[in-house]
Amino acid sequence: MRTRDEYGRIVTQDPDLTRIERRAQLTPEEAAAGSDDPRRQAEIILEDSDERTADPEQTERDSVQTPD
Repeated sequence: MRTRDEYGRIVTQDPDLTRIERRAQLTPEEAAAGSDDPRRQAEIILEDSDERTADPEQTERDSVQTPD
């Protein structure tokens, strides 16, 4: 991702860091419940999501929401 710094210079940011920072912005439900470390919470959520995305067949087998 490319953004501009306070001096107008273009800077490139690691896409993974961008995802983490974006996900660390708590949803209203998460904010109401509170979070000691939103950034670490985001890292864990995204890691789990990436694992499920990488192996959809296993996710389907593991899911209690997927019909047999």
